[in-house]
Order: sequence, then structure tokens, then C-alpha cells
Amino acid sequence: MNKQKYHVIGVMSGTSLDGVDLAQIQFTIQNNQWSFKIIKSETIPYNGSWVSILKNAVTFSHDQLQELNRDYTLLLSTIINEFVQKHQIKDLDAICSHGHTILHQPQDAFTLQIGNLPEIATLLQQTVVCDFRVQDVQLGGQGAPLVPIGDQILFSNYDYCMNLGGFSNVSFEENGSRIAFDISPVNTILNYYANQHGLAYDNKGTIASSGTIHPDLLNQLNTLAFYQQKQPKSLGFEFVKEEVLPIIESYNIPVKDKLATFVEHIAIQTALALPTQKGSLLATGGGAYNEFLIKRIQSHIPEMQIIIPESQILEYKEALIFALLGVLKLRNEINVLSSVTGATKDHSSGIVYVM
Repeated sequence: MNKQKYHVIGVMSGTSLDGVDLAQIQFTIQNNQWSFKIIKSETIPYNGSWVSILKNAVTFSHDQLQELNRDYTLLLSTIINEFVQKHQIKDLDAICSHGHTILHQPQDAFTLQIGNLPEIATLLQQTVVCDFRVQDVQLGGQGAPLVPIGDQILFSNYDYCMNLGGFSNVSFEENGSRIAFDISPVNTILNYYANQHGLAYDNKGTIASSGTIHPDLLNQLNTLAFYQQKQPKSLGFEFVKEEVLPIIESYNIPVKDKLATFVEHIAIQTALALPTQKGSLLATGGGAYNEFLIKRIQSHIPEMQIIIPESQILEYKEALIFALLGVLKLRNEINVLSSVTGATKDHSSGIVYVM
């Protein structure tokens, strides 16, 4: 299916649980150079019930996970169908869907993204490309992050590409190879504590900016074993639940101080993750709207130019790149880099379901 233009929808649900991101995209390839246009984009928020289910699914039994996978596949297909009908989208080459990560345990050769069951193609009456992570884990990789090949193909004019979502990750070129890894939790923690104020998130970091950094908590967070590991490395919600939250909750301090301390922790780990602290850094994901967080990151890398793009790229970059991964899979071209994930080889990952 190698041609010059592709009309697809990219679908992404991240660990920050703010909803399902959908982006209708036109890709063009000329002289081996890819370009894109985001035509329509939308985020469909989860209702309270689904947020609760997805938060707690890490504790589900095998049977509960199977039921959840069926229910979520139905939910996701409904959301995508409504997006297609609302915008009267026709003549799609494919729908490229990441699904939603519930479990991520690459050390045990296991990762689970729900919403990738075969019946989704029938429910959508479209070709669907999905389940991009499993093959990489089977090849000995982390199964994450997968976005860096999109950074390399679509955003190579930046020295660094960083996403501030449920977790942060960064990608960059080093010695002729693309390198990438997860840095730290971000909105999984910041939103958790904003929820305790009855808010979905800490708008612009207002609560955090009013708090005081707790030095002992900051030090304990910074000495977590994950930060001493060499890449490739990736994070899942298990890390938040089993390691990070218990540490923070052991301190009887105000929520605003927990937020201030964790923002500082993110900023410090971001600076430590970058091999050189000069050049240009493209910051995307919901955390890029957190002005206090960006300010604290900038304070630790003062010679770096942090670029926050226009809102469509800021919010839908991951949906855009999973759409590209789907197109590359349709072309049977490499869409996962072993230099990033640690897999035994570069490969073309994902499953193609035909209606």
C-alpha cells in the first residue's frame, strides 16, 4: 500500500486520563520526505466512571481485564465512529489506534493496551492498525517510548522532543542514532493531587507555585532507583502506585507543598536527562500548559530554548505520530527503533485488522 498520500485518523489515550485524542491527518511523502496536515482534531473526555475504572484497572484480575478490554473496545469504537460522523470523514486509508495502557511490565516481557481487539475493525467498518507495543516487548524491548521515530521523521529540526503527559519522555539524536526514554511521572502525580482540591488539573501550576519545596521529600524522590538506570527504560502506572505515591504520602505536608516539590523533582530529572543543555527543545503534551512547570524546567536548563508549539501540535502530537506509525506499518516500513526501545532489531510493529 505504498503511495504518496494517506488519509488516516490517529487515536491516543494517555496515562493522564484526560480523554481520547483523535486527529484526522493527511500525510504526504515526496522524495522520501514526509509532511502532514492535521485536518480535524478533538479530545473526548472520559466520564467519572471510566476515569475510576482506568485508574484502578492495574489491580484487576485476568478475567476482569478481559471484560474491561471488551467494554473499552466498544467504548473506543463508539467514540471514533461519532468523530467520523460529526466531521463527515470519508475515504480513510486506516484508523491508527494506540489503545489505553493498563499494564506495562517490559521486565516481565508483558504490556497490555486495551481497545485493540480484532472486532474494532468490524465495529468501525474500517481498516484498523493498532497494538503497537506488544511485538517490541516480545523482541526484548521496552515497548516504549514509540513516539521517537515520529520525532525523527516529522520534527528533526529540534535538538530535543519532550512530551509532558502522564509521564515525560524525551528523544534526540546521538552518534547517528535516535535515543529516547521515559524521564519521570508528570501528570499522573500532578493531577492526582489537583483532584484532592476538586480540580481535574492544576491550571498553569497555580497551586504548585503557592507551595514550598520540602527538601527531604525532594531528595527521596530524586534517589529512586529508576533515575540511576541507563536507557532504554520506560515507566508505567505501577511505578507511580508502588513507589512514588507511597513516598509522597509518607509526608504529612499540605497538598500545595507536595505539588511544589514534585514539580521541582520533574524539573531536576528533566535537566539530568539531557546530555547537553543547549539548543532547542520542543515541549508538547498537557504538561506544556503548566506555566510553573515550564518555568522550573527552564530554570534548570537556562541555555536551552524551550519551544511550545501551536495548540494542535501541542495537544495532538502523540495521536499524529501513532497515525504515522500506522501508515508505516501499512507500508511494511520500520516504525520502531531498537536504539530507543532496546529490542533486538528495528521492526515494523502493530497489527492490521481489515473490516
